[in-house]
Amino acid sequence: GGGAGAAMADGEGLVSVDYEVHGKVQGVFFRKYTQGEAKRLGLVGWVQNTTHGTVQGQIQGPTARVRELQEWLKKIGSPQSRISRAEFSNEKKIKALEHKEFQILK
Repeated sequence: GGGAGAAMADGEGLVSVDYEVHGKVQGVFFRKYTQGEAKRLGLVGWVQNTTHGTVQGQIQGPTARVRELQEWLKKIGSPQSRISRAEFSNEKKIKALEHKEFQILK
């Protein structure tokens, strides 16, 4: 750690970001693991499969925690998944969370 002052201040703000993950991400419990990781980090939002074989959703929470889940979505995912790339869009600062929890949408 170290240098917590400035970094913490930045991490205090809430952000919302949309994501889409490409690769072998359907049929490998990707949504379940994403929900578990989001809950562990204290984030809210949603995740769902798309008709074109990707997984998409939205993450909301403290900036630093959202960054952690973004890294997880880019590099780790569920054990059987093979992530080719993760795209993030529509990132914005928010005053309050717009979701109650992190849901898996059908």
